[in-house]
Amino acid sequence: MSASTEMLPRTRGTSLHRQMFMVVRESILTGRYPVNAPIPSEEELCNHFGVSRITVRRALADLEAEGYVRRRQGLGTFVSPDLPRGRTATTLSFVEALHKSAEETRVEVISCDTLVAPLRIAQQLHLPPDALAVHAIRLRRIEDTPVMVTDAWVPERFSQAINAETLKKQAMYEILLGLGIEFGRVIQDVTAVSADPSCARWLNVDIGAPLLRVTRIVYDCARTPVQHLTLTMSPEHSRIVVDMMADSINTLRTGQIVHDVPAARPKTATGRA
Repeated sequence: MSASTEMLPRTRGTSLHRQMFMVVRESILTGRYPVNAPIPSEEELCNHFGVSRITVRRALADLEAEGYVRRRQGLGTFVSPDLPRGRTATTLSFVEALHKSAEETRVEVISCDTLVAPLRIAQQLHLPPDALAVHAIRLRRIEDTPVMVTDAWVPERFSQAINAETLKKQAMYEILLGLGIEFGRVIQDVTAVSADPSCARWLNVDIGAPLLRVTRIVYDCARTPVQHLTLTMSPEHSRIVVDMMADSINTLRTGQIVHDVPAARPKTATGRA
């Protein structure tokens, strides 16, 4: 580790010791600190990150608790020879991936109501303004760890089948399939957001912490939108995997990066906008 200071941001969001935990963990996972090698001393870490010894010790304690390092009395802290197993990539169909997510997690229905859909949601579901729609917010956990908040809107015609009680027993995609819906197309948008107070509470992160957000519009085989779904996750526990076939490389199925940057205002003859 170089002698230069790598200051951690003193802003609302992820706490300092957790930021340091993630930086050191990344150094371990990328091999900057090899297996069985010592990592810098507490004093060196304090100087490098510009943080207190308490912050360093909390970060090291978390790293040790999760199996990334071992602390040896009087010798220092060393990279564990038994690092946590890396998360493997999976190749699943859309419905298989939904099934896997439902099987691996347990659901808590936070709310499920029939409401007037916000204009943006109504437009994306091809509903008229002020149309009613079912709005369901759920939290999914793996054991005691919250991993994903789902915020779904579906047209009101599904309201008898989709309610708080049915969502405790079945995933929404299963209910839609049971109603005879066949999924024909999914448009997906991936971005990063900061945790608002609600998401921070549900996902057990700090307000302002960086989160992954996936927004999906699901269509049936008749090209009618049947669901608007937003998934919000912490990148500490979740990732997005894309499997690209050779015949799809030059299509939107591989994804596309879109930059939402305002166009520059045209300049006048004098060079001023």
